[in-house]
Amino acid sequence: MNHLTTTTPFTLQASGISKSFTSGQVASTVLHDITLAIRPGELTLISGPSGCGKSTLLAILSGLQRPDQGCVMALGQDLGTLDARALERFRLHHTGFVFQGFNLFPALTALQQVELPLSYLGLTTKEVHRRAAQALEEVGLGARMKLRPAELSGGEKQRVAIARAVAKEPELLFADEPTSALDAANGQVVIDILHRIAREHGTTVLCVSHDPRLVSHTDRVLAIEDGRIISDHPPHLRPVNATGPQEHSV
Repeated sequence: MNHLTTTTPFTLQASGISKSFTSGQVASTVLHDITLAIRPGELTLISGPSGCGKSTLLAILSGLQRPDQGCVMALGQDLGTLDARALERFRLHHTGFVFQGFNLFPALTALQQVELPLSYLGLTTKEVHRRAAQALEEVGLGARMKLRPAELSGGEKQRVAIARAVAKEPELLFADEPTSALDAANGQVVIDILHRIAREHGTTVLCVSHDPRLVSHTDRVLAIEDGRIISDHPPHLRPVNATGPQEHSV
């Protein structure tokens, strides 16, 4: 696993994050002065209604977007100081992504889907194959790794996407609505896998979702409304409304 040296107990921190988007003459503020801190191996759910800013927050925390104001520290690295190439290298080596739409290539087998990002890490062909096969075994698809997306169910496609993300052994895993396109049974399988990744691998998992099934499996729930964190609490505790900008951690 690729580790960056850091003296902080947090793998991910955000301070004073704000973000606005402009449509024509109208500017809309999506995030207002967000501050939070997340520890290694923590499974955090970012929840809230559609349009509240949770996916934008995930994109900023993962380095896919830059904030208008504020700072994001990931594994001790200030993402704002990295140019586009360095940021791409950081994401390649230290982060994994799981999206609602699976993002699989129709012509590739499940094994090839997982091998593809590994091939950019400078690993040997043998190691690429070993890691990819191991990741697919871990998500229960060892017997189906030679199948293409058209031959897989929705739940299986999402498990391939998760295997592709975790095969890199990232310290940070970002999941954006990973269960919204799945039925109850497949959604529960995906939730269990994300939970196990955080527990067994020590991976910091951030998951954006409005799926209530996720709540009982998380270490904490960050509730967002109108671009602000309104509560931050372990899932078994009643939410406590935030009174202003503060460092959110458990």
